[in-house]
Amino acid sequence: MCDLLCALPVATDGGTLFAKNSDRPPDEPQGFELHPSRVEPVTRATHVELAGHAAPTLPVFGSRPTWGWGLEQGANASGVAAGNATIYTTLDPREAPDGLTGMDLVRLVLERCGTADEGVALVERLLHDVGQGGSGHHGARRPYWSSFLLADPHAAVVVETSGDELAVEEVTDVRATSNRTTIDVFDAAHRHPRQPVATLVDPRLRASEAVLARRPVTVGDLKAHLASHDGGDDGWTVCMHVEGPEHCEATTAAMVAELPTVGPPIVHHLTGSPCQGRWERRVLVSG
Repeated sequence: MCDLLCALPVATDGGTLFAKNSDRPPDEPQGFELHPSRVEPVTRATHVELAGHAAPTLPVFGSRPTWGWGLEQGANASGVAAGNATIYTTLDPREAPDGLTGMDLVRLVLERCGTADEGVALVERLLHDVGQGGSGHHGARRPYWSSFLLADPHAAVVVETSGDELAVEEVTDVRATSNRTTIDVFDAAHRHPRQPVATLVDPRLRASEAVLARRPVTVGDLKAHLASHDGGDDGWTVCMHVEGPEHCEATTAAMVAELPTVGPPIVHHLTGSPCQGRWERRVLVSG
C-alpha cells in the first residue's frame, strides 16, 4: 500500500512538490540513504543483473527496504522525484519470471534520468528489454505490478503497468495516485475485478485529492496529510496502521520533495509512522 501526490508550480507557491508514504510490513527495516554518483559496468538489481549506465549515475537520496536493491521513493540531484505503488490487474504477476521490481525501476529512473520524461522512456525500455517480476517482499513470493509517479521542476507523469504493458498520463496541475489503476482507458482494460478498491483504496485517494484541491499546495499541507488518519477505517488510512492475523501493514517511511526551478532539490523525510515521527531535511547537490 502507498499514497503519492504531486503539485506542479501552477498549483504551489513555487516549484513542483512531490510526496509519498511508503506502506510496508511494519517489522521490515527501511531507511533513507544517499547513493553517490558512480560508474558500474553491471547493475545488480534485486533479482536480476542488467547492463550498467554509460554515464556516471546521478546522486540519489531515497528510502530502501534493506533486503532489496530498489527504492520505495526518492529524489536525485537533477530534481527528479519518483515513487511507486502496488497495483493489481487482470494479469497475474505470480506467473511472471523474475525481473525488475517496481522499487528497482524507481531507483533506476532516479540514478539515470534528468527529467520525468526521460524516466518514462527508461521504464518503457526496461519493461520491454528486461521485464518486470519477482517478489517485492522478503521471505515470501509476493510479486506485483506497479504504478509510478515521476516529477521534476517543470512536469510530472503517471505511469501504470501490467506486465510489459503500460499507460502514461501527463499531469497538468495536481495528481494523486494510490493502489489502483487510475488512467481511465488503462483502468477499464486492466483493473482486477476482485480488487477491493472501493473500501481499501478509494477513500485514501479521495483524501489526497481533497488536499491537492486547496490552493496553493504547500509542504506543510503535504506533511500533515501524510501524517493523517484520513481515508479509511481499521487502520487503512493515509498514515497506515493495520494489524491482524492475515495482514499487517504500516507506513514505514515518508517523503516530501521540493523541486524548484532554480536551486537544489530539498527532501523532507522520516522513517516510521509520520503521525509520530520527526521530519528531517536534506538538500541534494551534485557531485
